[in-house]
Formats: sequence, C-alpha cells, structure tokens
Amino acid sequence: MYAFTPDQVASPLAGRPYDLRHAAVSLWLNAGVHAPEVAERASHGVDVLLRVYAKCIDGQHETANKRIMEALTT
Repeated sequence: MYAFTPDQVASPLAGRPYDLRHAAVSLWLNAGVHAPEVAERASHGVDVLLRVYAKCIDGQHETANKRIMEALTT
C-alpha cells in the first residue's frame, strides 16, 4: 500500500512533503496555538520547535502587547 496516489506523487506538493509540515506548524503558531501544543502535534520538543520556528513568529510585538494588556486589565 502506498501513502500517495501516482497523481499526488507527480504533483508539486509531493516534491517536498516536509514543506507542508513546516507550513502547518507555522500556521498553528501564527494562529496563536501555544508552543507546547504545537510541539506535541509536530512531535518536537518545545526547545526545538522554538529554535526552528522562531522566525515565523517574529514580528508579533503588537499582538503580544495587546494580549499582555488585556491580561493585566481583566
């Protein structure tokens, strides 16, 4: 039994399946899913996850500040 059909293997998506995994992990982090949850789903340790994917969550200072302020005022 094969994981992909012949058409899937011939598609650009099958060229580097790791790219799909990387895209999913990046999406989860940018969607605000907590790092320990993402790490578990990706079978990473949190330290590895943050080292590899830190660049994809860079630049979210305003969002972080807003969340901190909301937490302080509730």
